[in-house]
Amino acid sequence: MLNNDTANLHNRLALFRAEAGLSRRELAEQVGVNPQTIGFLERGQYGPSLELGLRLARVFGVPVETLFSLEPFRPLAASLAEPRSMTGDR
Repeated sequence: MLNNDTANLHNRLALFRAEAGLSRRELAEQVGVNPQTIGFLERGQYGPSLELGLRLARVFGVPVETLFSLEPFRPLAASLAEPRSMTGDR
């Protein structure tokens, strides 16, 4: 049985939208949805269809897994604070 339970769906949509300097309205226009839909997605109140997830990923030029995940994303601050080795490898 499928439903639109988004309790286990995590996203970085607001982060990518802000980084791109897009308003919710501008992003919504680019992917063909209502601006409210973008807000629902960002707050985790709605899970996108596969098609919408792919359209959003295309706007930002990233794989869909970069925007949406079934596992919580690692905090950005933790990723930035990781020490780098002398060779530049992580």
